[in-house]
Amino acid sequence: MLKHILISVKGLGILPDWPEWALDVLIVMSIFLAITLVVTSLNIPEDEREATKSVDEKRDPKTEGLKKSRKELHDEFDRFRRKYILVYLVIMLADWMQGTHMYTLYLSYGVNISTLFLTGFLSGAISAPFLGSAVDKFGRKRSCIFYCILEIVINTMEHTTNFKILLTGRVLGGISTNLLFSAFESWMTTEHRRRGFPEEWLSRTYSEASIGNGSMAIFAGILAQVLEDKFGHIGPFQGAIVLTVLALVLVSGWEENYGENKDGMKGRSSIYSQFIDGWTTTIKDSRVWKIGFTQALSEGAMYTFVFMWVPTLLSLDPPGGVPTGCVFSSLMMAITIGGAIFPPFQALISSVYSKTFSSEILASLIYLVAAISMAIPAAGMSGMLQLEDCFIITVISFLTMELCVGLFMPVAGILRSKYVPDSQQGAILNIFRLPLNAIVVAGTYATDVLETSTVFALISTFLLSAALLQASLINNKVPRQKQE
Repeated sequence: MLKHILISVKGLGILPDWPEWALDVLIVMSIFLAITLVVTSLNIPEDEREATKSVDEKRDPKTEGLKKSRKELHDEFDRFRRKYILVYLVIMLADWMQGTHMYTLYLSYGVNISTLFLTGFLSGAISAPFLGSAVDKFGRKRSCIFYCILEIVINTMEHTTNFKILLTGRVLGGISTNLLFSAFESWMTTEHRRRGFPEEWLSRTYSEASIGNGSMAIFAGILAQVLEDKFGHIGPFQGAIVLTVLALVLVSGWEENYGENKDGMKGRSSIYSQFIDGWTTTIKDSRVWKIGFTQALSEGAMYTFVFMWVPTLLSLDPPGGVPTGCVFSSLMMAITIGGAIFPPFQALISSVYSKTFSSEILASLIYLVAAISMAIPAAGMSGMLQLEDCFIITVISFLTMELCVGLFMPVAGILRSKYVPDSQQGAILNIFRLPLNAIVVAGTYATDVLETSTVFALISTFLLSAALLQASLINNKVPRQKQE
């Protein structure tokens, strides 16, 4: 029924002239997304109920003052979560708007695009180890504010065709990307614990962030296209400036928190000591470096996949061509579904296998499924697997991969908060970005020199390695400060 309605609207010229297969995929994913959001909104995971029941006993009156009722605490958590998620959605919408049109902007300028992108990755790799120490030293809120200011400057620089200025913008972009994926999360996890909220509730924040990230990606494609139609290729970047200014205003209302030195003095340790302590913890604690390499392998595989999906679908020559905007929206819906089903999946693992290691078990399974999803197109395109309809199976594999991305974003955040000390969140999360940038550069290079089937086999290998590394953490000792 819905399909016939959309086809009728399409005949009126309201919808673009999309091929039937793309319309089918978009409709099916829209239905799945709607059902998932309705069902998951009606269910509260058992872990959250138990945490709420026992929360009075878990709060420390020395740090939190008078004990609060369960309802008061939950209301306080909801306010805190909404405050963080609102900022997260705004900055991710701004980030997605740039990402969807950066290539076309540089193409219109007639500059060396590969040099600009490679410069951004190298800048991120070089600045990562030192930047995190500064985040812990000078404060996570200040670092978030600095990120917003930096993004406003970078997007302003995108207005010129001068290659040196654009190159400088990419250098600053590598720094701002590290801040985006470390400062905000470090602030949230530390503030969550400082306020005495149960550890179980972190999964809800990470899940909603994953759902919101997918939703913002879908909306960004539409909004960026509208702005490009009205203001040209620079339009999405102008919109990103407005959004970043809004984020700057919102972040200004946050409380500040810092890393701590060995004596527990907040913000007093030097950048050098934060740097040394971060590297020492990462190298000596096998759990920490395993989490770091797992993140690098999984996200490196994800970014390589992002480079590959469009040319791969085009090479299969589907009927009617490939409407990239339509397929992109379907892939982002898959991410959103993954974020929505994460809490009940984790609750299921907790009830069947292990509550203590539910995140480790779930992460291992997610990476394994993602590895299989990427092995299927690798085998099909190499001729190892005879597929009757290689195109449709490839599309399903891509949707499965993005579903796994939506799942492993929140679970990876929970594992980082579980094993990475609060005092060194900024430093260590940026250290993690060193191998990540190396894998992304290698994956990007591989897309230019290797066969498509070989690249997907490489992506699958990255994800399988992540699954094995993650599985090795099961039954390891949980950090004393993070035990329930």
